[in-house]
Amino acid sequence: MRAIVEPRTLISIVVGLLVFATMLTLLSSMGGGVSLDKRMQAVSVRRDELKRRSRQAIANGQGGLRHTDDGFKKRVVDRLNLVKLLEDPKVAEQMIQAGLRGPRPLTTFYFFRFATPFIFMFAAVLYVFVMNDFGLSVTVRLGIVMFATVAGFYGPNIFLKNRIAKRQLSIMQAFPDALDLLLICVEAGMSIEAAIVKVSQEIGTTSVELAEELALLSAELSYLPERRMAYEGLAKRTNHPGVRSVSTAMIQAEQYGTPLGSALRTMAKENRDLRLSAAEKKAAALPAQLTVPMIIFFLPVLFVVILGPAIINIQDTLKANNRASAATAAAPQ
Repeated sequence: MRAIVEPRTLISIVVGLLVFATMLTLLSSMGGGVSLDKRMQAVSVRRDELKRRSRQAIANGQGGLRHTDDGFKKRVVDRLNLVKLLEDPKVAEQMIQAGLRGPRPLTTFYFFRFATPFIFMFAAVLYVFVMNDFGLSVTVRLGIVMFATVAGFYGPNIFLKNRIAKRQLSIMQAFPDALDLLLICVEAGMSIEAAIVKVSQEIGTTSVELAEELALLSAELSYLPERRMAYEGLAKRTNHPGVRSVSTAMIQAEQYGTPLGSALRTMAKENRDLRLSAAEKKAAALPAQLTVPMIIFFLPVLFVVILGPAIINIQDTLKANNRASAATAAAPQ
């Protein structure tokens, strides 16, 4: 027992265990792990399970790929033929860029573009002619009603453009970080599909919109006949020069066999520069935007602070002179 407890014996036992663990690790890595047949069988089983769940969801009416719209707004749009009356070839692309997919958002847009002018006009007539005339002439009140009608006609377009701008801003703020994560995944040996899925899961806490677009891109890479179509669809949905350049680089890497890692590294640097230039542009425009608030809010306070004590001193001096004059006048001759 004393021989086992001795320090030399304990060190020898620990070293032997470490050598055994090292040899076992090397032999397991040389063995190749699970065989290719077993891995392919596991993938096939998983694919069949997903197909079965998808068919079951579709049969239950819960997972159809095609969404239909047969509500009140759809009937109004069809009866009045608003799609041709208010035809705009860019509306469908703008709806996709705003993250509104399917026939229902498009029908809703046409319905409100038709109904909003009448709603605004009725509200303006009720407020200006019925509730209170504000002492205005009839011509001015009619002008207010016409302005409200025009604002109601262009209101849905303005709302859509603002939604697109907010979505693009959210995507581009997180896009350079997503490219860095994608580069790490690709250089670690992951396929581009698995890397996109992983990045979409990780980037969701920063930008839900970008996570949605990446998830849609991974689905299109799996189902579309050509990868080029999936990358072009991503560029069209985002409509941003940074995303378009990345999509073009990935298409060229797929077509000509150039290393994808170097292309992603270059695109990540360019998108970081774009984000920095956008921040510098906002910072450069800040002085001009602060001019009017400074004139309205800061200059009056500054005048009060500077001229206030001087005015008080002048008033005190005048009061003192008046008192001295009054005392002099009241003194006996």
